[in-house]
Formats: sequence, structure tokens, C-alpha cells
Amino acid sequence: MDTGPLINAPKAKSGEFPGTTGPNTHSARRPRPARFSRRILMSRWLPATFLGSFTVAALCFYGVSVPDIAVFVTYIALGLTIPGVLVIRSLYGGARSLAEEIALGLALGYTLELLTYIPARAAGLPLLVLAWPVATYALFLAVPRLRRHWRGSARHSAPVWWSWSIALTISYLVAWSAVAFFRANAVTWPALGLANVDASFHLSLIGELKHHMPPTVPAVAGEPLLYHWFVHAEMAATSWATGIEPVILLLRLAMLPMLAALIVLVSAIALRVMNSRPGALLAVLAAIFLAAPSLYLGSNGIFTWGGIQDAAWISPSQTFGAVLFAPVALLLIDLLEGDARRYGKWLLLAVFLVGVMGAKATYLPLLASGLVAVTAVEAARRRGLPRSPLIALGMTAACLLYAQVVLFQGARQGVSVSPFSITTHLWRDFTGLADDAPPAAMTGLTLVYLMCWVVTWCGVLGLLSRPRLLMRPAVVVMTGMGAAGLGAALLLGNLHLNQLYFLRATYPYMAIASVYGIVVAIRRSRVSLVTAASAAGAGAAAAYLIPFLCGVEIPLRPGQPAMLVYLPYVVLLALLTPTAIILIVKRGRTGCALTLSMVAAIGLPAEAHARVMSVLHAPAVAGAAGTPGPVVEAAIPQGALAAGRWLRDHSNPDDLVATNDHSRWGTPDSCDLRHSWVSALTERRVLVEGWAYTRTNWDRLRPGEGPECTRFWDTARLRSNDEAFLTPSRKSIQRLRADYGVRWLFADERNAGRAHDIANYATFRFRSGDFAVYEIPDDPRDSARRI
Repeated sequence: MDTGPLINAPKAKSGEFPGTTGPNTHSARRPRPARFSRRILMSRWLPATFLGSFTVAALCFYGVSVPDIAVFVTYIALGLTIPGVLVIRSLYGGARSLAEEIALGLALGYTLELLTYIPARAAGLPLLVLAWPVATYALFLAVPRLRRHWRGSARHSAPVWWSWSIALTISYLVAWSAVAFFRANAVTWPALGLANVDASFHLSLIGELKHHMPPTVPAVAGEPLLYHWFVHAEMAATSWATGIEPVILLLRLAMLPMLAALIVLVSAIALRVMNSRPGALLAVLAAIFLAAPSLYLGSNGIFTWGGIQDAAWISPSQTFGAVLFAPVALLLIDLLEGDARRYGKWLLLAVFLVGVMGAKATYLPLLASGLVAVTAVEAARRRGLPRSPLIALGMTAACLLYAQVVLFQGARQGVSVSPFSITTHLWRDFTGLADDAPPAAMTGLTLVYLMCWVVTWCGVLGLLSRPRLLMRPAVVVMTGMGAAGLGAALLLGNLHLNQLYFLRATYPYMAIASVYGIVVAIRRSRVSLVTAASAAGAGAAAAYLIPFLCGVEIPLRPGQPAMLVYLPYVVLLALLTPTAIILIVKRGRTGCALTLSMVAAIGLPAEAHARVMSVLHAPAVAGAAGTPGPVVEAAIPQGALAAGRWLRDHSNPDDLVATNDHSRWGTPDSCDLRHSWVSALTERRVLVEGWAYTRTNWDRLRPGEGPECTRFWDTARLRSNDEAFLTPSRKSIQRLRADYGVRWLFADERNAGRAHDIANYATFRFRSGDFAVYEIPDDPRDSARRI
């Protein structure tokens, strides 16, 4: 009988290990390295280490310096997350996983940073933003009752597979950010001039909020800033605290911790709702990868809009709003379904609602709709008005009212009540025709659009197998928000489809509700996971094959009948209807669960196809990575960044600048007025630059007219501005100084007439490439000198 290597083994000689038979045999120590390796692989910190290393590598490859990464991580950890965690531990109560606690702490840190920075910036002391973490540390060290929160609280221990799943999901978003965004958006000039169309707008707002409070539109002096600007204030505060350039924050760093926190919080919400980690993981994946199914060849962004990552970088306010709203949803679940008597939770809810109010106020009417639904359901069940939903509804309504009246002053940003205007967009995208759709086509396309979202969120129907679950406050809030978001998409109109941000805001929560229904249906019918996965695979395969079988390419080719756009969906219905009937009739509950699994998976190929196509069609630009990219278009002027930085470093933040650039660089359409690069690079207010995204311009638009090609409303100001560059004279230049308070001229000399004459009437200060900077002296008699 084998008794093991150490029993009855000869005594080891000097220099040998016990149990060996020779000087170079180590069989007795083999289990120890194996146990050590297993401990390493099962370590709960290994997923976080992998995620951090992968993120740092991606950022370094795409032009971010190691010192910037180190300073940014230090500030996020010490300046936001740790003090936020301490406050969460003291007010929230209950047990949470460490990842959830960190995500909640970071979200609270963002909110408290904002609430500190706004008055600090208004007082002219922006670095006072650091007072709140310092004060938090001091308070939690000095007060004996608060010291225990340094040790942590009761925690739920997450299994290692769950930690790896979340880490890999976030790693996917980092990889996606690198491939789809970093690669196409450089941080060095001139390639930076080819960045996303709204990059200069967001960058200019960060510069404005670094130096002014309350803010105005920096590209048009005097225009009120009636936009969701809290995310820009957050990046401005981070830039002050870390010294990192705003362009690095905007295009590389700021969104990454927000995305990570959002994934963790969505998974925590899903886990609260389902009490199942596999189900919660499926909900997170659905929030990323599911979309309304587009069954056409060719891309169609209206259908495939959705997913957490879609607007992550192009709409920072959407991402920031999402990460601040997720704790609101988590707190509401605890308050509506658990203990509502812990006042710390209500205080946290109020703080997060204030943050959402200025980060992305579109969440507030959606939340109000969900809370109204909860109130109605609870009142019907209990035959009395429920207290907690009404309190939450009152808080939401107060924040919504303040946002509309004070922050945004009733601005609509081009969004108006225009029922089914999205159908008009669908018609034009599908057919390539400029004419409005006939009534029959409008009805048909509206039904197709609704059918696509019913397919995507059909999993909610699984809750009918246990109707009591449909009455859960968490489910009612999420589905109420989803219904309101879809209603807003259909009833509101905007030439840029901005009304779809209402629908986008509900995406993670409808994903949770849909997956919850499927999980309940599968549990109820006791369908094996293999069988359910096979049904889902069949649905995904059908959705992938139908576009190739039907061959309908969007937009339709000239001469093709418009009715062809319905063909793929008619085929889908023809396949689904009999299959679903057969499954339900023959297998009952099992058939229902399989049908829901099959139908819900139809949105997967559309999203995957859209992801791949967007990567393939997003070319790398020079300067986006360490390797050279294609040649930058000649339309991007040389020297803009250097000239802008010089002016920023040699002027006062309150100085006003005039420029002769109004239209976007690098585009053949000279009528595109979405130009904010001068205010973005100089961090100074400009007399007249690009006026597309101003309230005055939005309010002047006629139905169907876009903001990009409109005349400036103050013709005298624009004429005075342009004359100083096109026909420079003592009179034209001094008019800018005397009438408008302009101190600097930022001249694109490619577009200036007799550019050298400007130096006769203003002081030349700096030139780089195509740009020159001139200063207008106070005394007109001192302006006639040439350098």
C-alpha cells in the first residue's frame, strides 16, 4: 500500500530535501509551489490587477504619459473614491461587496466634488475643491464613532468567477474605447483637429468651467450656457487638482473610471433584483450588447442605438449622468423594497439626485414616470397612498423643476413635441428620399420600430409566469422608465435625434428587467441552461441569416419599391410566429421560456454587426497612437495648438478673444458652424466663433432645419469681428476693443485679408504655423507699431 512520499522515507542527507533520493530531486516540494500558484490564481485581487495593467498599457499605447496616469489614478483614489467610501459606509448601512462599495464611493465622490467645486470656482479659489476630501479624512479620524468605518463594514464575498467576469467586461470596454475611439481621436495637433465633431465643443466647456462660474458659452461671448455642464465642471476640477491637460482628460482618461463604476453598479442593481449572479451577469452583458434588431444590409444607427458604450466618449454628459443615476436606482430599490427608515439612505438619494440634475436631467422625467407608476400600483394594492414612493417622487420633481427653471431656463436644445418624427428619419434613411413618408408608410415604419423594441425587451413577459413579481417596486420603476423613454422617442422630435437619449438612458434598466423575466421563466419551467442557450442561438442565427437571405440594403437603390423595407421583418414574423405557437402549444411553460430566449437573442447580431462595422469604418489618425497613421487632411491648419497654448499662458482668463474662424476645419462643407477650437485651445471666451450650439440659434430654427448652417443673429457684431481680419484698420480693430472689450486677435492667416496689415494696428505677439496672435492695446495711439 502506498503511504505517500514522506512516510518511511530515508533520512535526508545534508543538502537534500526530506523525502528525496538524491541531491537534485525535489518531489516533496512540488505540492507547495502548486498550492502557491493556486492561491495566486484564486486571489480576489488578480482580476483588478489584470484590469489595471491592461488599462495602463492601452493608455500608454495611445499617447498618455505614465506620470499623467499615476497622478490621475492617485486623485481618483485619494481625492474621490476613499472619502466617498467613508461617507457611504457611515450613511448607507448594510452589507455590500468591496467592488460595489468602491463604485458607490466614486459616484458619491464625483457628486461631492461638484458641490464643492462650484462655490469654490465662483469664489475664485478652484483648488478649494480639495477641501472636501481633506475635511472628510479629518472628520473620520477625529470623531470616535466614525473611526470604525476605516476598517470597513460587513461585506458580501463575491466568488472569483464573478470578479473575473466583471473585470473582463470592463476590460472589453477599455479595449473597445481604444479601438473605436482612441484610434480615431488623436491628442496631438494637427490630428486632433480631426477628432469627433463635438470634441472641440466639450473641450471649450471644460476650459470655460476652469475659469468661470457661472459659465457661459465660450464660443459666443455673452450667450448663457444652458446645457448639462456638470461633467465639464468635474473635468475642470480634476484638471486643477492634477495639472492634467483637459484634452487628455476628455479624450483618454475621464470616462474610464465612470464606465468601470457604471458596470459594477449595474451588476449590483441586477443582483438586488434577481438574487442570481449568473442572471446579473447576463443583464450586464445585455446592457452592453443587445440592440433593437436591424435586419438590413448596411448600417442603420437608429435601430442599433443602445448599449452602455455607444455614447461613452462622444457624449460625456450621458456617461456621467448614467454613473450618478445608477446609485439612485440602487438606493430606490433598497428604500422601496427594504428598510425606508434609515435616514442616511434618503440623504444619499437627495445628494445623487442633485448630481443627476445637472449631469443629465433627462433621467429625472423618466424616474418621475417610474415613481408615478409605483405610487399607482402600491396605492391600488394597499388602498392608500404609499409614503416612500411619494417622498422619492417629490424629491425628483423638485430637482426637475429646479433644473428646468434655474439651470436650463426652459431651453429645449432643438427638441420639440413632434409625434413620430423618428419615423420620418427612418423613411429617409431607408429609401434615400427627401420627401416625407406617405401615411401608410408612416404607420408601417412605426409598427416596425415598435416591433423591434418589443423583440429586444420581450423577456419582461417572462414575469407573467409569476404575476406577483410584476408588482415589485423595482420592476415597476424600471419598466415605467422604459415605457417613458420609448414614448419620448416616438413623441418628441429633433433633427439630430436627441430625443433618443431618453430611450438610451433606460437601456441598462430595461436590460435588467428583460433578463429577470427570462431567468424567472426558465426557473419556473425548469428548462436546462443548455436548452435555453440553444434556443437563444437559434434566434441569433435567424437574425444573422435573414439580412443575407432578403438582401435588402439600406438605403434602397433607385427604382426599388419602398415596400421592400418591410420584407426582412415580414420574414422574421413568418418564422417566429409558427415556431412560437408550436413551442408553446406542445411544451407549455417550457415552450414559453424557450420562445422568450429565442426572441430576445435576435438583437445580438445587430449590435455585434454595428460594433464591427464602426471599428472598420473608424480610421486611425496620425498621433492617435505611437505608430504613424494616414496623412492628416490639409484643411487642418498648422500651429493652432501651439498658438492657443501661448495665448492661454499669456492672457488673463477674463480676456476676450476675436477670431476669423467660424466653420469646422477638415470638412468640405464650409457651412458647418460647429467650430469651437479657438475657445477650446485657448480656454478663453471668444466674441464670435461657432454658434451652432447656442440657445439663441436653437430657438431660431425652423422645422426640419439644422443648427449647422444658420446666419448669426447679431449681424453688426459679426461684421465688426470679420472686418478686423479682412480689412484691418485702426478703426476696425479699435472698434472691437471699444465696443466689445476684445483684447486679443487669434488670426487664421489663411483666411485673413492682407494679414500683415493687422500688425500696423495691433501688437504682434506670437506666430505658429498658420496662426498669429495679436494684442489690442488700451491706448489707440500705441497700436501703430510693427514687430
